[in-house]
Amino acid sequence: MSEVAVADGRTARRGRLGTEVLPVGERLDARRALQLSLAAIWLLDAVLQYQAFMYSKGFTQMIGGTAAGNPSVIARPISWNATLVEHHLVLVNTIFATIQLLIGLGIAFRPTVRVALAASIAWAVGVWWFGEGLGGVLSGAGSPLNGAPGAVIIYALLAVLLWPADRDAAAPFIAGRAVGAHLARALWLVLWLSLAYLALTPANRAPQALNGVIAGMESGEPGWLAAADRGAASLVANRGLAASVVLAVALVLIAVGVYLPRPAAKATLLLAILVALVIWVFGEALGTILTGGGTDPNSGPLLVLLALTYWPVAAATRPTRPVGTEGMAV
Repeated sequence: MSEVAVADGRTARRGRLGTEVLPVGERLDARRALQLSLAAIWLLDAVLQYQAFMYSKGFTQMIGGTAAGNPSVIARPISWNATLVEHHLVLVNTIFATIQLLIGLGIAFRPTVRVALAASIAWAVGVWWFGEGLGGVLSGAGSPLNGAPGAVIIYALLAVLLWPADRDAAAPFIAGRAVGAHLARALWLVLWLSLAYLALTPANRAPQALNGVIAGMESGEPGWLAAADRGAASLVANRGLAASVVLAVALVLIAVGVYLPRPAAKATLLLAILVALVIWVFGEALGTILTGGGTDPNSGPLLVLLALTYWPVAAATRPTRPVGTEGMAV
């Protein structure tokens, strides 16, 4: 199969069944660009997992700490995993990092993208339980500001939504093409309403709750980021309930935004990106990746990438009319 230029600047692909005209830029279409962005985040995760801190007891303590507050049926496997990692730290952590590296490379390499996306779903579900304690959603400690419902589960969601198949090629956004627009909208609704619910749990609407989450991220950060965290923590000091309500309202608006007409949907997606960036900077301190102790960039960048998968685009139509020799560029 080969590609040739046609007179109007588009590209034609010549194969066994004839020649078809491809829209400009289809060779790197929006879905592929988003897949590559997801691959880049996986590769960043792998690099972070190879850090010296991950070969220390601090990493096993981080894993074991996620068991706190969870039901015993969830907590015991987490504690078992933390013990296993501690006893074989170098080997197990190297395996963890290498798996993430292979997932990232697999998504980036087009022939293996399906295998890598499938592997990323399985890996993400396992890490969500054994490494993140289900994102704290059962312990009462989960908050949109600390990455709940778990950054890694968003990797799995993105893998599903960016699967290279067109169940609904006419979907108005990339996320709807693999699973259908209706299911994609439902998944978006569930995620963002879950975040809104978590923002209003008793632990998160206490007067100093949000202040404590933000202030707790200051340690070990560069001066400029620590100063930003201090300023944000001061802003919400003793205003936990009001701040939680404002955040929850914004999250609900984002949740229903994908059901609104195109201009309003774009506005709510922009709001989603803005909220995700605010969470990433002030609530997650860029995933603590600047401290040497972050295993991933946390949920902020993933929520931005997720919003981009719902950005309105033209339908993925592909005309298949034959192109005569008179249409070929010479």
